[in-house]
Amino acid sequence: MRYAKGHKEATRKQIARIASGRFRRDGVEAVGVASLMADAGLTHGGFYSHFSSKEELVREAIVGALERKRGQLAQAGAEGGLEGILRAYLRPSHRDAPARGCAFASLASEIARHPPATRAAFTREFEAHIALIADHLPLGDRAVALAIFSAMIGALQLARTVNDADLSDRILESATRAALTLAAVAAPPSLPA
Repeated sequence: MRYAKGHKEATRKQIARIASGRFRRDGVEAVGVASLMADAGLTHGGFYSHFSSKEELVREAIVGALERKRGQLAQAGAEGGLEGILRAYLRPSHRDAPARGCAFASLASEIARHPPATRAAFTREFEAHIALIADHLPLGDRAVALAIFSAMIGALQLARTVNDADLSDRILESATRAALTLAAVAAPPSLPA
C-alpha cells in the first residue's frame, strides 16, 4: 500500500507527540516502545522505520515539548511581561497536567542519566528558556533569569508532590511573588527626574 506524500513524517510527528505526553506523565523509563506504538495505533515493528532508537525518540519528543512550552511562555511574556510568564508557568492547571506540562519539571532527574546527546539537547532548550526570561528583566540579567527559572521548575515540582491542595497553591503563588521580588531587587535604581 502506498501512502500519500508526507505520511511518514506525519506519523513520526504523531509518535513523538504521543511519546512526549507519556514521558512527561509516566517517566521515560516507564514507557515501552510497544505500548507507545499501540497508543499511536501502530505496530511495534514499525517503530524502527521512524526512529533509530528509543533515545532518538526521547530527544525529539522532549525537545518538541520544550519548544512548545517556550512558545507558550513567549506569548505570555508578550502579553504580560515577566509576571505573565510566571503566572502562565506557575498556575494550578499547569501543575495538574504533567502530560501537557513542562518537561524540565517532569523529567530533569531522569534526563540527568541519559547520554550526552540527549542532555545537550535538554541543555540547549534550558538556555533558550533562560534567554526568554532574561529578555523580560532589566539589563537582560541572565544570572537572575537562571535563578528565577530554577525556582519556577522547583516550585512546580514541589507543588505536584505535596498532597495538600492549599499548600500546593501557596507554593505556586509564593514562587511567583519571590521571582517578581528578585527581578525588582535586581533592577537598576531609577534616576530622579
